[in-house]
Amino acid sequence: MPRTRPPSMADVAAEAGVSHQTVSRVLNGHAYVRDDTRERVLAAIRALGYRPNQAARTLATSRSATIGIVTTGTTHYGPASTVLAIEEAARAAGYFVSIAALNSRDSGAAAAVLDQLITQGVDGIVVVAPLVDVARLVDDVAPRIPVVVVAARRDTPEGSSVRYVAVDQRAGAVRLTARLIELGHERIAHIEGPSGWFDAIERSRGFADALEVAGARGVVIPAEGWSAQHGYDVGARLADEVAGGVTAVFAGNDYLALGAMRALWERGVEVPDGVSVAGFDDIDGSGFLVPSLTTVRQPFSRLGAAAVAGLIDAWGGADAPDAAAIAPELVERDSTAPPTR
Repeated sequence: MPRTRPPSMADVAAEAGVSHQTVSRVLNGHAYVRDDTRERVLAAIRALGYRPNQAARTLATSRSATIGIVTTGTTHYGPASTVLAIEEAARAAGYFVSIAALNSRDSGAAAAVLDQLITQGVDGIVVVAPLVDVARLVDDVAPRIPVVVVAARRDTPEGSSVRYVAVDQRAGAVRLTARLIELGHERIAHIEGPSGWFDAIERSRGFADALEVAGARGVVIPAEGWSAQHGYDVGARLADEVAGGVTAVFAGNDYLALGAMRALWERGVEVPDGVSVAGFDDIDGSGFLVPSLTTVRQPFSRLGAAAVAGLIDAWGGADAPDAAAIAPELVERDSTAPPTR
């Protein structure tokens, strides 16, 4: 006979030959369940296609198993990849997500978005805050539930219960710039990302720090955005700097690098023979450019997992630690080489 109702916990217990309480312990990850018993329960769950009743669990535990994610509404590669990584990490840990976009940058708007998620019953909130003013909005709001902010921020508020996680943008920039110097480049240009972005600020600081340590010279060329078009737009000045002795370029992200490479090519400057070019992020396809792009890879999966782990720690009552900085990875490809002049 076809099943007329979804399988219940009692059905799983009967299938596995265990008690209702044992099934509950397995579902909740209880440590005190024998391995063979746990496997029988999991096999019964798979065989029956059982899915926990989330509404019932919420009533029983006063927890919704839902995490709120606040975004700035940007589709830029870094923030968008971060949101996806948080969702994947939450799902892997058994949590749903509810996403809300913060499209207005004032404290009232931030409070409204956070209140909206709290009203929905989320157990905690992750704020993806790549912009300085967005992170500071969170300072003005006192959420009643645990909050993790994803931001490469140095001036984290002292004594705040908010937890911070980020990829160490400065360390990535230091490593990339130091590698260019190791290759023999003594004058390097940095295409700086737009003002007000934590990532741009920290990458620029890392560039300056590496130059200072090595005693190398550098020039900073501001870009008004993160796109390839913005990288292309600084091409004329960049070509002038190359003519003036710059032999390597560190672009604030891969799209800026892509646009800059096109602008240089149009002006007869080849990469890497005429100038080395490197980016940041390791976007999909950067290894298939001609030449393939040297860059810094951001471990977004680890970042998402760290954000969710921060909420889980907060639910367990752990004090907020210092901001967690996740190390990025230098990926060296064909767009960088020792200088030829």
